[in-house]
Amino acid sequence: MAIQAIIFDAYGTLFDVYSIGRLADKLFPGKGDALTALWRAKQIEYTHLRTMCSTYKPFWEVTQDALVFSCKKLGLDLTLDAQQALMAQYAKLPSFPECEQVLRKLREQGIPLAILSNGNSQMLDAVVKASGIQPLLSHVLSVDSVQKYKTAPEAYQLGTDVFGTGARNILFVSGNCWDICGASWFGYKTFWVNRAGAPLEELGVTPHGEGTELNDLLAFVEREQA
Repeated sequence: MAIQAIIFDAYGTLFDVYSIGRLADKLFPGKGDALTALWRAKQIEYTHLRTMCSTYKPFWEVTQDALVFSCKKLGLDLTLDAQQALMAQYAKLPSFPECEQVLRKLREQGIPLAILSNGNSQMLDAVVKASGIQPLLSHVLSVDSVQKYKTAPEAYQLGTDVFGTGARNILFVSGNCWDICGASWFGYKTFWVNRAGAPLEELGVTPHGEGTELNDLLAFVEREQA
């Protein structure tokens, strides 16, 4: 069946969360990569734990909690100024180099595009505007409206609700394999942007398509629409 809409995850898919490592390394020389990796891992872990235990907090607060923990774990002295500087990066994360061109080409094909993210609305509004891709998107959806993080079905349902069609008619694109698994279980057609060349999670899920960058998505969509 033809793809009627495409939904993108935001962080790690359209926007490079690991770019924060450059600032982290300036603040904590030699520890930037370790901090960025642990921070991201804890951020995701906390969203899963909070959803499983029905203790929702907005993504900004979860991200801040993950940063504080990560610095403690690594023995780093996180001053208030450093904390604010690192958190502020989420408002201006760079999009991946091919991002805008790929979205533009998809829009030229008449395919509606949306973001569905764990980020709360204020965070998403800031980074989308800063990146310049806002005019290419039909919707920017935040799980904040259902107060459950992905991989909860209620989070993925935001996409089907806004487009008014079944999950099988929508392509969900993410750079996070756990997100691809959740979207696949919900019923979406999925494409994994596997930038790191990571193995599939052992969860019995295989994405409908896979590539190493967003440009690979274009060829997949062309095949699916043929």
